Amino acid sequence: MFPYPSGVLHMGHLRVYTISDVLARFQRMRGKRVIHPMGWDAFGLPAENAAIEGGVSAKKWTEKNIDSMKEQFSLMNVGFDWDREIRTCSPDYYVHTQRLFLKLYEHGLAYRKESQVNWDPVDETVLANEQVLDNGKSWRSGAVVERRTLPQWFFKITAYKKALLEDLDVLGPDWPDQVKSMQANWIGLSRGVKVKFPLTAGKTDLGGYTSLEVYTTRLDTLLGVQYLAISSIHPLALKSIETDKYLQKFLLIHGTDWNTRSKKGELIKGFRALNPLTNEEIPVYVANYVVDGTGTSAVMGVPGHDARDNEFWKKRGPQEVPAKVVVRQSRYDRKKNLRPEDGGVFEDLGTLNENCGRYEGMSSAHAQKVFLTELRRKGLGKAHVNSKLEDWLISRQRYWGTPIPMVHCESCGIVPVKEEDLPVVLPDIEKLSPKGGNPLVSMKEWVETPCPKCGGEARRETDTMDTFVDSSWYFMRYVDPHNKELPFSPEKANELLPVDAYIGGIEHAILHLLYARFISKFLRKIGMWPLGSDSENQGEPFKRLVTQGMVSADGASPRVSWEKMSKSKFNGTDPRECISRWGADATRAHLLFLGPVQAELRWDEDRIIGMHRWFDKLWRHTSMLAEKLADPGFPILPNLIARPVTTTSIPPEDHDLFSMLQETNRNSSFALSKTLALNTVVSNLIKLTNTLTSPPAETQPTLAMTYRVTNELLRMLAPIAPGFAEECWARLHTHVPSMAGTRVLETTWPWFVLQGERLGGTTTCSVHIDGRFRFKVTLERERLMRKLGEGEQYARDIIANKETAGKWLKEKEIEKVIVSSNGKVVSLLTRPVTRTPQ
Repeated sequence: MFPYPSGVLHMGHLRVYTISDVLARFQRMRGKRVIHPMGWDAFGLPAENAAIEGGVSAKKWTEKNIDSMKEQFSLMNVGFDWDREIRTCSPDYYVHTQRLFLKLYEHGLAYRKESQVNWDPVDETVLANEQVLDNGKSWRSGAVVERRTLPQWFFKITAYKKALLEDLDVLGPDWPDQVKSMQANWIGLSRGVKVKFPLTAGKTDLGGYTSLEVYTTRLDTLLGVQYLAISSIHPLALKSIETDKYLQKFLLIHGTDWNTRSKKGELIKGFRALNPLTNEEIPVYVANYVVDGTGTSAVMGVPGHDARDNEFWKKRGPQEVPAKVVVRQSRYDRKKNLRPEDGGVFEDLGTLNENCGRYEGMSSAHAQKVFLTELRRKGLGKAHVNSKLEDWLISRQRYWGTPIPMVHCESCGIVPVKEEDLPVVLPDIEKLSPKGGNPLVSMKEWVETPCPKCGGEARRETDTMDTFVDSSWYFMRYVDPHNKELPFSPEKANELLPVDAYIGGIEHAILHLLYARFISKFLRKIGMWPLGSDSENQGEPFKRLVTQGMVSADGASPRVSWEKMSKSKFNGTDPRECISRWGADATRAHLLFLGPVQAELRWDEDRIIGMHRWFDKLWRHTSMLAEKLADPGFPILPNLIARPVTTTSIPPEDHDLFSMLQETNRNSSFALSKTLALNTVVSNLIKLTNTLTSPPAETQPTLAMTYRVTNELLRMLAPIAPGFAEECWARLHTHVPSMAGTRVLETTWPWFVLQGERLGGTTTCSVHIDGRFRFKVTLERERLMRKLGEGEQYARDIIANKETAGKWLKEKEIEKVIVSSNGKVVSLLTRPVTRTPQ
C-alpha cells in the first residue's frame, strides 16, 4: 500500500516495503515480469493541518515531504519502479478520480442528499461511519464526534453489498480469514424480524406514530424485553422534547454524543410501548448507543440476555426491577450457565424457561418460528434481511482534496462538469487560515462558473472528496500511469490485473480494502476492466493480501510498555539512524528475522548485533574462499553451478553439506512463494552459513562443494540483503573469469526440486506412537523432508508396513503423522479401529 507523505519514514514503513521488495526481487530471480511501483496518498487533513500550523502551502508542504521520503527510500535498498510513480494530489492523477466520480454519477451510484452526519469539531469536517471509532471519537483527531444535518455526497456502495459479501468466498486462503470476517461483519447481512411495539400515550401527541418498529435477530427473547431505546434524533424523541423538559435538557447536553458503548440515556415520560405478545407495558428511552439510520433507529432492550442492555438497565432502569431471564441453557449444553444475578449474562440460544408461561420448554429456534407466526397474525411482525452497511459518504468540507466535478445552477439544479473541462483544478492557496473549515467557499473567482448545461451563472461544488476515493483505484493506475485520456487502458488492465500480492496493515480491512473492492467491481461492470466480467475472480482487485503486523517500540514517556509507531503519535523510530549504524541490509534482515510477517514486532535495535555478526562471518568466509580460488591448481569449471548432483557424482564428504543446501533452498523457496514465513528464510540462511563456515571435522566438504554452496547461499540471500549479497558475490568471483563482472541479482533463483536435483542419503528417525518412543527406522531424508504432506505420507507408508510397528498399531488407525523440522523424530497419533456391526 502506498504511503501518506508525512515527511519521515518509520520502522513500520521499512518493514512493509522490505517485505514487498524481498518478494519482488525473488519473483524477478524466478524470471517473472515484476511491477514494484511506488506512489503517494497525498491529499487529506494531516497535510492541510500541517500547512496551517506551518503557515505554508499544502502543495509545497506535501511536495517537500515526498522529496524527503524518496531520499529516505534510497537508503533502504528498496528497488521501486519510479517510472510508474503517482501522486494523488497531482491534476494528472485526480483528473481520472473526477472521471471515476462522473462514471458513478452516470450510473446512478453517486448522489447528494441531506443527511445526519458525523461531524469532527476539531478538523471541522464530516466523517464516514467507518471513520468513527467504537468510543465515538474521530479516527484522526480523537475528538468526540457530533451529529449534524448537512447536504452530502454519497457513493451507493450498498448496491454491491451482495457481491461484496458473497465474493469473499472467491478470495480463498490467500486472504487472511480475519480480514474476510471483518468485512463480512461490517457488511452485516443478517436474517431477523421487524417487530412493531404498539404505543400507549394517553393525551400525548406522538405525531401520528402508533407503534415503534425494531429489528432483531433474537426473537426468542421477546418475552424478556424490558425497555425500548431510540436514537437521539428519532422523530419520537424530537416530538417528545416539546413537552418533556428533562429530555430536552438531556438532548441539549448529550444529543450529539454518539457512542456505541455509552450508558447515557433518558426515560421518555410521555408514552410507553406494549409487548406485542403479552401487552405488558415497556418504558422507552433515548439512548446514545443507538445509531440513527442503522436499522430502524430503535432497538429492544433485553437485560437478561445482552451484556450492553444489562449495563444500561443497571444504570438507567428501576433499581427494584432485576434483569428478566427467559432463556436458559439446553440440558445438553455443557457450558457454564450465566445469570445476571451472578454477574454474567447468558447470550446464547437455549430453551425458554418458566418465565415464559405456555412457551416454556421451547427451543430458541422453535420459539422464533412460533412468535413470528403470532406476530404476523396480529400484523405486528415480518421476516426481514438486514444489512449494517450504509452508503459511502465521500464529501468533506475541507480544502486539500480532489474537487467534486459538479456545478449548482438555480435553473438546472446539480449538473456534472463536461468531460472536456476536466480536471477541475484545485487552486493553490499559499497560506491557509487557522480558523479551519473550507476556504474554497470564499474563493469567488474559483466558485463562480458558467453552468455546463445552460451557460447561466452557477457555483462549483466546494466539498472535496474523501481521500479514500483517491486510494480506491490507485493500484490500477500503476498499470498505465502516463495515459492522459483514461485512468488506464482496458488492454493493460487485462494484461496486468488483478494485483498478485498486496501488502498492508489489517487496520485497512473495512475502509480502504472494502472501497477498493467496490470500485474494482464497478469498473468491471462498466467494461473498463473487461476480463473482470468473465474471470473467476469476479472483479476482485487483489489475488493475495498480506497483512503485516505493527512495529512497536517504547517511547520516551509511553502510557503502555510498547506503542505502535505512528505518524499521528510522532513516536516512529527513524530508520536512518539504525541504517547509519548498522547498514540497510542488516536492518532489513533484522526486521524480517524478528518474527512472522503477520506478527506484531517489538523493535529492539540492541538485538541487531546478531545480523551484524552473521554478515561479518559470511564476508570473512567469502574472502578466504576467494583467496583459495586464486590458486591456479583449482579447476573451476564454467558450468560447475549448473551441473546436476547425484549420490554418484560427488564424494561422500559433500553429502551432508549439499543435503543441507537442498533443504534450505526447498524451505526458503516454499516460504517466499507460499507461506511468507520470511523469518524462517533468514534463520535457515544463518544455519547454512554456520554449517558452511564450521563443518564437522569428520565430514570436511571439498573446496568445489564449498564454492557451489556459497554461490547458492548468496543467491538466496540476494532478495533479503541485496547490497551485501552483491559485495560478497563480486568478492567471491574475483578470480573466477567465467563469473567475474556478473551480478547476483541478475542470476536465477536456485530451484533444485524443480530441476530434479535430488541427493540421496538416509536418516535414522525415532518413531513415537501416541507420545511414547517405540523404535527407530531408517528413511530417505529427501523424501521425508518434502512439503505439502508428501513427507508425512512417505513416513506413514514405510512405518505402517514395518513388522516392528505391528504390535503398537494393532487394532489402531494412524490419524496423524508429524515429522520434526530436523527430520529426526516421526510422531504417530492413532485412534481405535471402528468396526461396523454385522
